[in-house]
Amino acid sequence: MAKSPSVPFMDAPEALSEDMPGYVGFDPMNLSAYIDIKWMQEAEIKHGRVCMLAILGLVVAELYTFPFYTGAPHLAINRHNWGVENGSMEQILLWCSFFEIMTMPAVFQMLSGKSDRAPGDFCFDPLGLGKDPAKMAVFEVNEVKNGRLAMCAVSGAINHAAITNQT
Repeated sequence: MAKSPSVPFMDAPEALSEDMPGYVGFDPMNLSAYIDIKWMQEAEIKHGRVCMLAILGLVVAELYTFPFYTGAPHLAINRHNWGVENGSMEQILLWCSFFEIMTMPAVFQMLSGKSDRAPGDFCFDPLGLGKDPAKMAVFEVNEVKNGRLAMCAVSGAINHAAITNQT
């Protein structure tokens, strides 16, 4: 059996394909043998997109305060609690729930094999960046890698704020 490129002393996971965007052969717990790989790709891409927006929000909130949020605390964790108390987090929950409900039929069709939709692809390309398949393949890899980085960055930023009580 072939060895994993990211963990050379382990066997490469059988369910992972080398043509997947962002493939590095990393599945040390062999989850891909038990859970549909398309479901896991969909989750990784979705969480990556959310974290890319979250880290942008954390950085923008550190550098600029919108005029209608003058009473908001400066620390990210306190800002979250302030948003819960003032109702802005309810709006975020509402819109995220709406988006999840609207996208679930496409995800279920992909998982059941009724469509050839790729994980994370909602055919939303208003700028036409995906017309060239070679460029689109590069964009897909960049999205996965930047999403992984953003997931680590958000975790680090929130933990740093919680531990040090500083930004």
